[in-house]
Amino acid sequence: MFAVTARGRQTAVPVDIEGIPALRRRITAVLIAGQILGGLGVATGIALATVLAKQVSGTESLSGLAPTATVTGTALLSVPLAALMTARGRRPGLVLAYLIGASGACLVVVAASVGSFPLLLLGMAGFGAASSANLQARFAAADLAEPRRRARAISNVVWATTIGAVLGPNIAAPAGRSVSGLGIPEAAGPFLWAAGVFLLSALLVAVLLRPDPLLTARALAPAEEGAAHARSIRAGFAAVAASPRARLALVTVAVSHTAMVSIMSMTPVDLGHHGASIDLIGLVISAHIAGMYAFSPLMGRLSDRFGRLSGIALAGGLLACAALLAGTAGGSHGQTAAGLFVLGLGWSSGLVSGSALLTDSVPQAARAAAQGVSDLTMNTAAGVGGATAGLIVAEAGYGWLNLVAACLLLPLGGLALFTRGRHGRFPEGLQDTTADQKPTALGRGERLGNQRSGRQTRRRP
Repeated sequence: MFAVTARGRQTAVPVDIEGIPALRRRITAVLIAGQILGGLGVATGIALATVLAKQVSGTESLSGLAPTATVTGTALLSVPLAALMTARGRRPGLVLAYLIGASGACLVVVAASVGSFPLLLLGMAGFGAASSANLQARFAAADLAEPRRRARAISNVVWATTIGAVLGPNIAAPAGRSVSGLGIPEAAGPFLWAAGVFLLSALLVAVLLRPDPLLTARALAPAEEGAAHARSIRAGFAAVAASPRARLALVTVAVSHTAMVSIMSMTPVDLGHHGASIDLIGLVISAHIAGMYAFSPLMGRLSDRFGRLSGIALAGGLLACAALLAGTAGGSHGQTAAGLFVLGLGWSSGLVSGSALLTDSVPQAARAAAQGVSDLTMNTAAGVGGATAGLIVAEAGYGWLNLVAACLLLPLGGLALFTRGRHGRFPEGLQDTTADQKPTALGRGERLGNQRSGRQTRRRP
């Protein structure tokens, strides 16, 4: 019986171990509500980011830098946000990320109004903090999850983004028209709306995400020697480097995210070349986002049931199929939409399976730091991909961009085969990821969940 302070120490205030399942459900509900709002804000702004960048810069070759700046901002902020969460818990980090995202969105509006492209990129970088919050929320869902249901816990929060993310691109046009009388370019209007949504997300998390899931998970786990040192960002890098499966997880989320961002960011430009209206572009992006989020619970169940490697293999196949469909669409808007939908499915499978594999593969004390390293890597890689995407489309065309994205899957496949060869098939649940790690004690809540399900988790001597 104990409670959690700001730094995870035990105090005399009781927390009922038997109440962990109810606490898990309540924390998940808050995270889901935050994801709905966060997804709405991000999708509303990002739908016309490349169009706005083209208008402000005056050249198509620089249009890809807008989503690139967003991804870069997400990457750069992932480490300090992870450090804050490691020290103080999930709630302060998520709140700060949404506030930075709101500030960045406002800066984008100012940049568009004065016609400053460098200021626009700076605002887009700040806007990326909201994406970082949305990504980190999936790990917050995993903090208190039972190991054998970890992928499903992650996928449920990822799924929640569907509601806001699908609505976002479709309200981009009305949001643009709403600012037409204020001297603000229509393509910047969605960012003004996004700023307000991010402020609501920050308020929701600040008030309701209590007790903090990460600090609670630490308090439930028995004390580990050197746990405080293991919570540093450097320890997160070391934990990933020490585990072949953690390295595979890192490559999976990085490749999946890079392929998705590269293709998705330039699709509105390609559709515009073939006469698509803003409303049609919004529908195509909505279909893509539906593929990203709506089917994530299915991806989580498949990953828990058949193992993380199966989910990674599915991701590779779907991403390759998406590149083929979109890259050969030509002027077919329907085929492009189908390709973007499948692209979203591949991203979903890769993100859920890779995130669950990473969380399973590192010790509890180092998880938050390792998860920050993961988001840094995936967004840095995607930032490079997004910047390159605009140049590839300008010089060679949209079809070549899809071919290059498909080639990124080759090293992922090779690493997966190598890891499988060394460690065999990844079974379902907890045993799917711990063979290459030193044994770590399960938290009391995790043991309770395993016992209730009729399973006693085996611990190595």
